[in-house]
Amino acid sequence: MSIELLRTDPVAEVALPPAGGGTVPRGPGKRQGNILRSAGLWLTVIPLLIVLGWAFLPGLFSSFDPISGIPKQKFQPPSAGHWFGTDHLGRDVYSRVVHGTSQTLLTAGLAVLIGFVVGTALGLFAATAGRAADAGTMRLVDVLLAVPGFLISLIIVTAFAPGPISLGVGVGIASIASFARVVRSEVLRVRNLDYVEAAFLNGGSYWSVVWKHVLPNSCGPVLALLAVDLGAAILAISGLGFLGFGAPPPTPEWGLLISEGRQYLAGAWWMTSLPGLVIVLTVVLLAGLGRQLLKIFRF
Repeated sequence: MSIELLRTDPVAEVALPPAGGGTVPRGPGKRQGNILRSAGLWLTVIPLLIVLGWAFLPGLFSSFDPISGIPKQKFQPPSAGHWFGTDHLGRDVYSRVVHGTSQTLLTAGLAVLIGFVVGTALGLFAATAGRAADAGTMRLVDVLLAVPGFLISLIIVTAFAPGPISLGVGVGIASIASFARVVRSEVLRVRNLDYVEAAFLNGGSYWSVVWKHVLPNSCGPVLALLAVDLGAAILAISGLGFLGFGAPPPTPEWGLLISEGRQYLAGAWWMTSLPGLVIVLTVVLLAGLGRQLLKIFRF
């Protein structure tokens, strides 16, 4: 006797209204549609799209040269001509923030990619390869969690030549543990659901069930963690850039901009405060995006 698999995802059934009246429960599709139309989501996404435009099309958002300045215009406060003021060399600070976005985001993207790929592989292996593999993998994850992520990044960067690649690798290694734990917990949750058991009983192979049923329905918290971890990576990369482990001057980079302006903080507060505000807002927006993604994709 064969078992027919009727559904491949845990979509909630719509119940009939009770005899005494009431409303029909809404399924995930209706709930996701309402979230996509929410103002909070778009208030988070639109500013992030602007930051993304800074990274890939900086010339559309600033007409000043981020490398060369006009010495006569140094230390000018924020104005209509220079939104973020000018620095000690007469360079437009807003232009340097815009052109430095690509350096910071690409390095953070490399870090998140490393953490996501390696962490997902470790979490999936721990959740599906048996108790011995689970115990061994999670002990490795515990070791990574025992050491502060910033310290791991600092060790990796100092062991190799400072630069965007070593910076991204260092921050990425520090984020592996978070992805591994989230993926493991989600795979274990989905693996015990009835429709996954039915897929195995219906003759599905290990990899087919994992790719068609387990991973797609485990993606919600992982996508949310991607957004949050990108913000954490930007913060860590900016901190390491502030310490001098990022791109060398005069290349614009968010952490380097704050480092350059710290000695002029008393008379030219905008050189550090405004780039720092951009970093804080970007991290907060990414955290908000992660929350919205969790609401949309959580099954």
